[in-house]
Amino acid sequence: MAETVPTQTTTQSRGADLVSPAERADEVFLEGPRSRFAEFCTLLRVMRDFLRGFRTLHFVGPCVTVFGSSRIKPDDPHYELARKMGAAIARLGFTVMTGGGPGIMEAANRGAKEAGGRSVGCNIELPFEQASNAYLDHCVRLHYFFVRKALLVKYSYAFVVMPGGAGTLDELFEALTLIQTGKIKNFPIVIMGTDYWKELIGFVEKMALRETVGPSDLSLIFATDSVEEAIAHIRSKAIQPFGLKRVAHLRRHFPWLGERGLSGKGPAIC
Repeated sequence: MAETVPTQTTTQSRGADLVSPAERADEVFLEGPRSRFAEFCTLLRVMRDFLRGFRTLHFVGPCVTVFGSSRIKPDDPHYELARKMGAAIARLGFTVMTGGGPGIMEAANRGAKEAGGRSVGCNIELPFEQASNAYLDHCVRLHYFFVRKALLVKYSYAFVVMPGGAGTLDELFEALTLIQTGKIKNFPIVIMGTDYWKELIGFVEKMALRETVGPSDLSLIFATDSVEEAIAHIRSKAIQPFGLKRVAHLRRHFPWLGERGLSGKGPAIC
C-alpha cells in the first residue's frame, strides 16, 4: 500500500505578505511553508526590517539596552528606578536603548532624555500595543520580533533587566545564551528589582547545582537594586575591557543613503 504524505492546505494568496497587516508579520512568517513567491515576499520584508534598523541605529553610538514590562505604571517604584537608571546610563556616556514602548521602557528613555543624553527605541507593531513613548530621539518601527531582538542586542555593550513578563524573560535569556555560547562578547547583564526576580535568580543557581549550566555562568548576571552599583559594574565590565573612550562628536552619517544620525548631545563614548 502506498504511503500517504500529509499536505498542508492554505487559503493565503500569493501576494498576501505584501498586503497583510504589519502586526500579523510574525504570524504569517511562522505559519509553515507556503508558496515560493510568498516565502520570497517574507524574505524581502525581513530584509527591509533589518535595513531600516541598520540605517537608523548605526550612528547612535554604543548603547545599553534596558529590558522591562510595558505594563508598569508611572506610580510604580520600579518605574522610578528605571528612570534613575536611564539617567545614570546617559551620564556614563552610553545611548539608552529600549523596546520603545510604555512602562519600564518609557521610564529608561525618559531618564536619559532628562539627563541630556541620547535615547532610542526599537518598537514592534502589535494588534494590542504599543505606541512609541515620547522620550525617543530616534525610533525604528519593526514588523518581526526576532529582528527587534537582534537589534536590541547588536548595538549594546550591557543589558539592564527590570521587572517584566514573558517578553522580558525572552530578552534576558536571549542575551545570556548569546554570551554563554560565545556568540557575543562577555557584556554585563544587570538584573534590577531583586525582590521581583529572587525566584528566578534562585532557579539559575539551581541549574548550576544540577550542572545544566556551568558555575562560571552565574558570574554573567549581576543582581542589585543600587543604581550606583549597577553603573560601577557596567563601567568595569563594559567600558574598560572594550577600550571605550569619550569622544566629542559621533561619527558622520549620510542622509542620501537613508542613514539617520543623532544630534550628538553631550559627550559620547565610542
